[in-house]
Amino acid sequence: MGKNDYPVTPAIRELRKHQIQFEPFIYEYEDKGGTAQTAEALNVPEHNVIKTLVVEDDTAETFIILMHGDKEVSMKELARQKGVKKVEPAAAANAMKATGYQFGGTSPFGTKKKMDVFAEKTIFNLDKVYINGGKRGFIIAIDSSDLKKVFEINEVEVGI
Repeated sequence: MGKNDYPVTPAIRELRKHQIQFEPFIYEYEDKGGTAQTAEALNVPEHNVIKTLVVEDDTAETFIILMHGDKEVSMKELARQKGVKKVEPAAAANAMKATGYQFGGTSPFGTKKKMDVFAEKTIFNLDKVYINGGKRGFIIAIDSSDLKKVFEINEVEVGI
């Protein structure tokens, strides 16, 4: 891929602002293909593809949880570790309003609203992760440690 053959999304602008090195990947997005389809298209383990989930707690506060593509989030455990009664996936309209991104193209970088970011702690055991670049069919590879250069990460153990 050429040096500038990728979209310059709010996520890319934030990465540039923080001087984070990334490798862009464009692939054919399939509706409901999820991280399995991304992993297959990029020929990488699904475990290394990180999904960005927008959730809200019982006070209607939206926040982000980053999880391995081959795992699910225990919402009950996430609520416990966050210190709230309940968390659930944010409604699509609330997620779009908070992030500015379309479902299937949500990146934790460059969101409209500043939100807390939680991450499954084992993500940081990986050297490189593949995460959405802010558009459907657009993934970026970054060093997992670079997530901590952009966000104050709340590390949790909520993967199942």
